[in-house]
Amino acid sequence: MTEAKAVAKYVRIAPRKVRIVMNLIRGKNIADAFAILKFTPKRGATLIEKVLKSAVANAENNFDMDTDKLFVSTCFVDQGPTIKRYHPRSRGQAFSILKHTSHITVVVSEKQEQDEEK
Repeated sequence: MTEAKAVAKYVRIAPRKVRIVMNLIRGKNIADAFAILKFTPKRGATLIEKVLKSAVANAENNFDMDTDKLFVSTCFVDQGPTIKRYHPRSRGQAFSILKHTSHITVVVSEKQEQDEEK
């Protein structure tokens, strides 16, 4: 089974926030996944939609897959490097701010004929 993959690295959003949206589309076909992402009111939904579009384009152009048979076979979010910043406070203190980044990966593949019969 051939797979097409797309990765967005160093995206400036915490992985915990993206995983909430990612769990909604895992295993769904492409049309359902785009519909879910369109109506999900989270910032991570637009980022995942962008990566999903890229994965579908990779499948169509690089592997000659049929876009109607595609589904999200695997999708996950890994933690990227944390950017450390400081916020000055009173009496010479400084509080640290951690800005988390994510690596978003979406893998799509074609449904086989025996999968559709079930």
